[in-house]
Amino acid sequence: MDVPARRSEAPPVKAAGDKGRTARAVPYISWVALALMTTSSVASLRPSPTMAVYGLASIFLYVVPAIVFLLPTALVSAELASGWNGGVYNWVSQGVSKPMGFLAVWCQFAMTIFYYPSLLGFVASTLAYVINPDLASSGVWTAVVIMVCYWAGVWVSSRGTSGVAGLASGGLIIGTLVPGILLVVLGVVFLGQGNASAAPMTASHLLPAWAGLSSLVLIVNNFLSYSGMEMNAVHVSSLRKPATEFPRAMFMSMGLVLLIFILPALAISWIVPADELSLTAGVMQAFDAVLANFGAQWLTPVLGVMLVAASLGGMLTWLAGPSKGLLLISRKEGYLPPFLQRLNKHGVQQNILVTQGLVTTVIALAYAFIPDVSSAYWIFSVITTQVYLIMYLLLFVAAVRLRRTQPEHPRGYRAPMLVGLCGVGFAASLAALLIGFVPPSQFESGNVGVYLLIVAGGALGLGLLVPYLFYRFRKPSWKTDDTEEVAVA
Repeated sequence: MDVPARRSEAPPVKAAGDKGRTARAVPYISWVALALMTTSSVASLRPSPTMAVYGLASIFLYVVPAIVFLLPTALVSAELASGWNGGVYNWVSQGVSKPMGFLAVWCQFAMTIFYYPSLLGFVASTLAYVINPDLASSGVWTAVVIMVCYWAGVWVSSRGTSGVAGLASGGLIIGTLVPGILLVVLGVVFLGQGNASAAPMTASHLLPAWAGLSSLVLIVNNFLSYSGMEMNAVHVSSLRKPATEFPRAMFMSMGLVLLIFILPALAISWIVPADELSLTAGVMQAFDAVLANFGAQWLTPVLGVMLVAASLGGMLTWLAGPSKGLLLISRKEGYLPPFLQRLNKHGVQQNILVTQGLVTTVIALAYAFIPDVSSAYWIFSVITTQVYLIMYLLLFVAAVRLRRTQPEHPRGYRAPMLVGLCGVGFAASLAALLIGFVPPSQFESGNVGVYLLIVAGGALGLGLLVPYLFYRFRKPSWKTDDTEEVAVA
């Protein structure tokens, strides 16, 4: 998953066809434009090292989740977005219940608590190649970079800085397309010069080697790579002919996303042997190795700066979005205590950001104590995915129930075979969530108990226990009437 400028979840508003709904204010867009927008918000180079471990089998490991998760999520979300405003909270609230709606929007927010350490772990390893490549394997270095970057981001976001969202679109070109194309071209030239591929490229390696359930765990991370389609689905109402144009846009974007994910992963696998590959620094390892072959290692730090700048820009655009959505829902329904509902003088939910930052700091310190940085990166990526998958399970259930309980509700787009799509998406999401508890074959700590404790504690504790406690102990005084101002810190 790239780091797009996320839309915050807002309280439910009038559904399509309701009285008082405002007229269309957004101009029509082409389905090609929508496909490119979706591609820019999903594609990223960050997961490439993770899949490069599998070499040619990475094609299979990317295509399967695209079919069973990306496509159902995109089409189902399009139907929901074209019929009900308010995002995931409103969809799940009307389709299931308000408490489940809160759980869904909470999971959208909570996944970022583990997402930032994994994203900034990538930043730390990439930045190491600009300063000293040996730092890429240092847990202390990684922890320091995560804390400094996150708190700097909080400071910037808390001042209500405008225009930050533009950094994400620029980041697609600076930190994804240019380095990605360069990596693939250099990889092809590298092989063209007669160099042997570090990974076997024969038909017998199209499928990953089977070593039990642990062989499937890497697929779980790809679900997170494809997540966010429920956000892009809001654009379905901006198409002239949603019923035909939206599927076209989704199939085109799926093809582009697969190319951006697969080709750089293959290029890395050609250059860096799997047993030497770092899950966080693999992109820079590949650049460093191939540029050395062409006598242009001086470009490595330049590319590192480009990747870091894009990641940090994306983080800033993402930082306030999910927490703002949680704030708006909590003001209306009273799900969070008043302390977390307060705004600073710039109108930013600073208390939520700071509280989130304290937890992020504790997680960052884990990098300093887990022996292998790649293992820590993998653990936090799995936790992020599992928390987010809870929201997708609720989304698929809500879509089926809304189709059955409100069949006549106006929808700009109706997903074909919706029950079947939801069944496939739900089953794939549930399987991915359960498989995430199995240590991957690449996990080197050797202590399965510690792995299960961290993953289960993070995913179930943050994804289920914490929102339950907020809901269980909420008070009427926590609800802020729409006509009232939220207390300012």
